[in-house]
Amino acid sequence: MSITSTPPVVPQRAAPQLTRAHEPLGCRAHEVLARVGDKWSVYIIHVLGEAGTLRFGELKRCVEGISQRMLTVTLRSLERDGLVSRAMYPEMPPRVEYALTPLAMTLRGIVGQLVEWSQANLPAIDGARARYDAQVPGWAPAED
Repeated sequence: MSITSTPPVVPQRAAPQLTRAHEPLGCRAHEVLARVGDKWSVYIIHVLGEAGTLRFGELKRCVEGISQRMLTVTLRSLERDGLVSRAMYPEMPPRVEYALTPLAMTLRGIVGQLVEWSQANLPAIDGARARYDAQVPGWAPAED
């Protein structure tokens, strides 16, 4: 009498069924999430939400660590997406001011919550990074 064994049956998890509202990676919502979710856009939306209308130089001083080029590129993208308005005044020298649009004001609360969460959890994140770095010698984060 021979005994044959069959491999155990491992139940397979079914893929979650998502509605269209929950499919950001496969639709155009991904574009918007990429724009409003990048670090400079969030920072600029937060600063303009707090300060109101700012000139370019004022905004650059408020957004710590951003280069002039990156500020220009990010502001143009936010303006293109209807999140920032740009007003140019024909003076000498020309004066250009930036402000959040009504559409961006709907994001202000969400962005504010992200900033508050970041500030409140920074010590825990610093601790987690230190523990990880101690366990994985030579690891370095990717450059932004």
